[in-house]
Amino acid sequence: QVQLVESGGGLVQPGGTLRLSCAASGSRFSINAMGWYRQAPGKERELVARIYSTGRIDYADSVKGRFTISRDNAKNTVYLQMNSLKPEDTAVYYCNLLELGSRAVQYWGQGTQVTVSS
Repeated sequence: QVQLVESGGGLVQPGGTLRLSCAASGSRFSINAMGWYRQAPGKERELVARIYSTGRIDYADSVKGRFTISRDNAKNTVYLQMNSLKPEDTAVYYCNLLELGSRAVQYWGQGTQVTVSS
């Protein structure tokens, strides 16, 4: 079993900056990828950014050039640096972990609210 604990959400003005953190813990697990998804009211949950153990990184087109995902393997922690935030970035952000293995088991954090407003 894997537990994901997120932090760093909050209220910021347009153009502002936030950094989200997600720490994974458990008795025994291996990571294929960790990343961030978000869901705004009335919309589907969408991928924001994902980083694989190989180093491959995927970003949503809407955040390229503004957001940066990184990881600290020793701490099993993934970060999302969010710059130049826009009102349309407002959503609940969820940490996601894809476990290494043939079953491709996924785990989700509880979500952290990001609100971008004047």
